[in-house]
Amino acid sequence: MKKSILFLMCLSVGLSTYSQEKQVKKNKSKKIEIDSVQWKKEHYVINRDSAYADPRIGIKKLMGGNKRFIEGRTIKPRQDMNTIKSLENGQEPFATIVGCSDSRVPNEMIFDQGLGDLFIIRTAGQVSAAASYGSMEFAVLKLKTKLIVVLGHTECGAVAAAVERPEDVPGHIVTLINEIKPAVAKCAHLPGNHVNNAVRQNVVDQVNNLRDLDPILHKKYLNGEILIVGAVYDIHTGKVEFLPETLNNLPQPKKNTK
Repeated sequence: MKKSILFLMCLSVGLSTYSQEKQVKKNKSKKIEIDSVQWKKEHYVINRDSAYADPRIGIKKLMGGNKRFIEGRTIKPRQDMNTIKSLENGQEPFATIVGCSDSRVPNEMIFDQGLGDLFIIRTAGQVSAAASYGSMEFAVLKLKTKLIVVLGHTECGAVAAAVERPEDVPGHIVTLINEIKPAVAKCAHLPGNHVNNAVRQNVVDQVNNLRDLDPILHKKYLNGEILIVGAVYDIHTGKVEFLPETLNNLPQPKKNTK
């Protein structure tokens, strides 16, 4: 009887040890898989340094991150203590996001990016003024960020207010509405959802305004040193659409003739 119990105990320990060794091997195999080219391809992972150096690659990196987000396969990159320590002495965000303050549009989450990746400027309706312009110029001149994305979103409250035109708007809110009214007027004749039509037009108008903004952004955009594009986030699906009308005829970087 005692020998049988001893045998069963030894067998149990042996099976437990085997199971643990198998799990360790599985974890090691998984680590190799995560570091593989195939895994990166399947998860739309694009090299961060390449995205920082080339704004076109930066757009692809944002697109890939949003794909992970809507597919439920986020990898939450650069969100650990090592990254915090590595950023102690400076930052090199590969994109500036000019977005709406809406709490349903958390930029790092919807693009699946991490610490030090995105330089974010947010106001209601992503309406820009002097402080916002200065922030963008700081990102371009000081941080050498080459990509600016104006990010609107569906069902935007600020745009809805501009469409509805309420009377006696309190405080400084009227300033936001007045900035968006021209976009509302341009697409008032279009069929479909008036608010979302105006959201899209508002993004296009803001992109064009930034491309013409002197003295810094206009010159650098024309020289192909930076790109300024627009996108709209769908709060129903989580998908970000980069607007084709802001991706056409982008300036090419000028070759160094020295």
